[in-house]
Amino acid sequence: MIKSLFSHIIVAVTGSDASISAAKYAILMAKLYRCRLTAVYVVDIATIRQLTLSKLFIQEESQEYEKSLEANGERYLSFVEELAHTKGIKIEREIRRGAVYTEILTAAEDKKADMIILGGLEKNRNPRDIISHAHREIMLNAKCSVLLVKEPSIDQLFKRA
Repeated sequence: MIKSLFSHIIVAVTGSDASISAAKYAILMAKLYRCRLTAVYVVDIATIRQLTLSKLFIQEESQEYEKSLEANGERYLSFVEELAHTKGIKIEREIRRGAVYTEILTAAEDKKADMIILGGLEKNRNPRDIISHAHREIMLNAKCSVLLVKEPSIDQLFKRA
């Protein structure tokens, strides 16, 4: 008998519509395949440091912005946890600090994840922005499979499941 292709999924949560769709997809996969699920939000302190070094932020602004990002992360992860709860799925949530792609990859390795799920790129997003860069780095450097969710009917599928 062949073992399941995956037993632990990591979903990257940024708060964007695409990442919430990815979270819904991950929740459905965890339910269908009976695997563990971890939602990870990264406070991007690497970018904050760059902005401070380039004098676009002063130290006080960067600390305030970091706290704001952390509060947003808590809110987004709570929302994803509520979504999982509605489908009877237990979800682990984690806030990390650092560069987005580094922390997602590290979380996947730390948790021995078999798959990383990312939200598809949004239509109005510049392909050179931070999220696009992070997605590329994750896809290129992950030691496990990476799924980029582009399912247009995920909301309907999620409601029916």
